Amino acid sequence: MTKKSSLNPKTTKFEFGGVLGTMVMTVALPILSVILNQMIRPDYHIEGCFRNFDWNRVTQGLQPVSGLISNTRTWTYYILWFLSLLFFDTVLPGKWMQGITLRDGSSLWYKINGISVVAMLSLILAVRWKLTDGLMPELQYLYSHQVELCVVSIIFAFILACYCYVVSFIPLLFNKTNKEGTKEKILAVGGNSGNIIYDWFIGRELNPRIGPIDIKMFCELRPGMMLWLLINLSCLHNYYLEYDGKINDALLLINLLQGFYILDGVLNEEGVLSMMDITTDGFGFMLAFGDLTFVPFTYSLQARYLSVSPIHLGYVKFFSILSLMCLGYWIFHSSNSQKSKFRQGKLSHLKSIQTKRGTKLLCDGWWAKSQHMNYFGDWLISLSWCLTTWFQTPLTYYYSLYFATLLLHRQQRDEEKCHEKYGKDWEEYQRKVPYKIIPYVY
Repeated sequence: MTKKSSLNPKTTKFEFGGVLGTMVMTVALPILSVILNQMIRPDYHIEGCFRNFDWNRVTQGLQPVSGLISNTRTWTYYILWFLSLLFFDTVLPGKWMQGITLRDGSSLWYKINGISVVAMLSLILAVRWKLTDGLMPELQYLYSHQVELCVVSIIFAFILACYCYVVSFIPLLFNKTNKEGTKEKILAVGGNSGNIIYDWFIGRELNPRIGPIDIKMFCELRPGMMLWLLINLSCLHNYYLEYDGKINDALLLINLLQGFYILDGVLNEEGVLSMMDITTDGFGFMLAFGDLTFVPFTYSLQARYLSVSPIHLGYVKFFSILSLMCLGYWIFHSSNSQKSKFRQGKLSHLKSIQTKRGTKLLCDGWWAKSQHMNYFGDWLISLSWCLTTWFQTPLTYYYSLYFATLLLHRQQRDEEKCHEKYGKDWEEYQRKVPYKIIPYVY
């Protein structure tokens, strides 16, 4: 009993407003995702999209969704997409890497094969383009049925979260034991409250797996991220067909900016192994919904808006937005790289604070400017995406506002965690690096 409580302590601190807050979010976030998708439709083109929003049109547009459970074609496409990526992740070549050391002293192995998966999907798209003479009926279906596919992904995320919650109670099988000599699985510190609704939402098990597939990392990088890329391409493809081979510069730019961001994340997936989502959070409805629904169906709003309300940016706006994206990426990438190299002992000349735990807190270079300089770069990237729609609608700026809220929440979680972990050493660090995200502002 002692071993059990030491390995998986009971959750005492509740996030997101506790049980009531998670219940509200479970209902509200899926509804928000559907409404955001419904607000941008091909038949809104003449009416000006968000500017003449009509709730009656939303209600009418949602009527087909009521029959989604029996819509076998939409379900078939989505499940085939999910299973195909699972298959590619399993069979395509890649390298194996160990994750961080877990609470029981063990570390899990992860297959890193993003390059192989991207190459395979690129080959499939190229073949389909050739065989269909550029018509690409699958992309056309994706473009025309995004609301239905959004709802399917919500239901799928709900089912997956239920599965992960149930299997979290099943002990380690096949005579396996953890480092503590028990068959107990490692649970997320924040998802072991004993309340079914809260633990299901936050995620009870830290690293649910099916064979060699880590469900959490797979969902983080494969179905949602790659679907986001395909949705953007479907918007560009539809515009290309509708306007007889012409390409809109704003729509092209958002495809380039977000496409680079997506591929950079997938091709450098080993960086995810040290992220809070993988190391700390359990996999419940919050992450399942975020990865499978929120990412592909709300992060693509700019491309979808530009496909029905084209904007001509011109050279000055085009390269100004591109420059902002490059600045954000430079800050994001170089600050992360600097911290990674410091942890590997490659930048020992940089100033740091030696903690009583034996580790060092970097307070030099990028990390002398703010405690989360990488967050600032990431937010600048999000702002550049929104600017591709210029100031024609506030709808597409939802993403930058949401992302700022997300980063603030992560910063506060990290600050609380570091204060508990380092104590007075963290207080000294805060005195040396007072700004949390934006230098000289916050």
